[in-house]
Amino acid sequence: MALNGGKTFVQDEEKQRLLLEEHTEKHFTAGEVVRDIIIGVSDGLTVPFALAAGLSGANASSALVLTAGLAEVAAGAISMGLGGYLAAKSEADHYNRELQREQDEIDTVPDVEAAEIADILSQYGLGPSEYGPVVTALRNNPKAWLEFMMKFELGLERPEPRRALVSAATIALSYVAGGLVPLLPYVFVPEAGRAMAVSVAVTLAALLFFGFVKGRFTGDRPFLSAVQTTVVGALASAAAFAMARAVQSV
Repeated sequence: MALNGGKTFVQDEEKQRLLLEEHTEKHFTAGEVVRDIIIGVSDGLTVPFALAAGLSGANASSALVLTAGLAEVAAGAISMGLGGYLAAKSEADHYNRELQREQDEIDTVPDVEAAEIADILSQYGLGPSEYGPVVTALRNNPKAWLEFMMKFELGLERPEPRRALVSAATIALSYVAGGLVPLLPYVFVPEAGRAMAVSVAVTLAALLFFGFVKGRFTGDRPFLSAVQTTVVGALASAAAFAMARAVQSV
């Protein structure tokens, strides 16, 4: 009977493995890098666009708009990159502190931590006879025990070791890429008014495209995402333009 039971278990395990290989779930798994790109490009398209519109509304020359815009792109990329670095670094520091605290609790009060495992599993509808072997197995595997507590008790995932640097670089470069789009017309069109008209058309098209792509990646409705992204950029530039006109008329 033991041999037959063991054979059945192996067959079931093989069947489960084959089912997992055949089944493909469609979930958004692009992760944190895509999020950083979205943050960088969306701000890069919007802020320099609004600045250029505001300066154009004040009748500044194309050269002045371009100089101020490039300065803003440089400063914005540094600021946004630094913000991304500090946010990721803080997240990693928080995880490491909680990891050490959880390890200390496992070492000093293992019975309490084991009871917490039972409590967590009971919330998923498992009874003592079902979660008991799981608790025992985790107690016999300290590394898995620690990872279980971090994930299911605290809801924390281990961050990538180079996450802070990657986040900083991704956000900064994405900001530069987005910020250059509304400024390019001022390179080729010397008259600021006409350059602004071209910049508006180019940037709105870029916002539509970016919003659509963002919606596809994040699982939102692409067309709705495109419209929302474009409206935000248009409102920001219109507000900056109107404010510059109002200040100039005073």
